[in-house]
Amino acid sequence: MAVLTIRNLDEAVKKKLRINAAMHGCSMEEEARRILRAALIQKDNQKGIGSRIHKRFAEIGDVDLVIPARSMPRPTPDFTGENQ
Repeated sequence: MAVLTIRNLDEAVKKKLRINAAMHGCSMEEEARRILRAALIQKDNQKGIGSRIHKRFAEIGDVDLVIPARSMPRPTPDFTGENQ
């Protein structure tokens, strides 16, 4: 395991780190590890939803869907009362 020392950390940042750690029930050191892990490692592994869907269904192969013919939309309702 690597050891990391952070110097010149703003008091405001340290205070927020302490508060977040208390809210999560862990030490400031563990909270810093969680933040770094979330910011760096998980984002590298995440892909867009389209890529994830493609990966999940790529094994199935191509699927030809029947696309229905388009029709004209129905007329807009007239609420003015002039056509009654």
